Amino acid sequence: MTATLLATKRVEKPWGRHDLWPGFANPAPDAPPIGEIWFQTPDAGTPELLIKYLFPGESLSVQDHPTDAAAQAAGYPRGKDECWVILAADPGATIALGTKEPTTRAALRKGAEDGSIVDMLDWKPVKAGDFLYSPAGTIHAIGGGITLVEVQQNVDLTYRLYDYGSDRELHLDQGLAIADPNPFTPQPIVGEVSEGRTVLCEGPKFVLERWAGGDRDIALPDGVTGWLTPLKGEGVVDGVAWRAGECVTVTGAVRLHAAAGSDLLFAYPGDKRI
Repeated sequence: MTATLLATKRVEKPWGRHDLWPGFANPAPDAPPIGEIWFQTPDAGTPELLIKYLFPGESLSVQDHPTDAAAQAAGYPRGKDECWVILAADPGATIALGTKEPTTRAALRKGAEDGSIVDMLDWKPVKAGDFLYSPAGTIHAIGGGITLVEVQQNVDLTYRLYDYGSDRELHLDQGLAIADPNPFTPQPIVGEVSEGRTVLCEGPKFVLERWAGGDRDIALPDGVTGWLTPLKGEGVVDGVAWRAGECVTVTGAVRLHAAAGSDLLFAYPGDKRI
């Protein structure tokens, strides 16, 4: 079998929500809020990528993630580049990427200690359909009222710089050591490469494409795994049925059928699109 339907892991978070997204059951009103849903392979720690839905009801911490080299020096398998596809956003919802102007790590430390780091960041409004790529080292924060899919290198390694006075652990020394204290330069979306196929980003850590419904052949190189995440619709790949709210990994050469009106994300490691 070259296609595998992944298990879902519901992650409770204090900043999460009780109203999730079509395809996911809402938690009971008296249950803890759900902040994330992860799609996990049987060997959850091994794959290069991890796909998540995020449901922030309030702002996440100001944070960053290390590069591969910095993470491996700390004993982790890889660093963390990540990107976000915005599915929905309340009016006025924002995400911060980088600083408003060049600064220093010393100034960032002071800002993290007194809370002014929030005002040092470059907050941008977001809306459904937006795409943002956050390379390792980028100081960032996701605001509340957003539903998004995150594609990331598979490592659970976050350095929190500021968390709005909560009692969660901060990691100022580690986080500031790898932080880029400069304004963020966004990567352009590559764009549509064929009808119904748009490349959102390519390399160096992963490629992410967005596909419309229809039939297509997928051919991955030996040893490369692809993650098919349907945002809307249903279909079959290599005999495995899927629907929105699920995720399927594929390897090798497979045939995909997606119902008309489907909206799919397809991610795989590497720096060249298939």
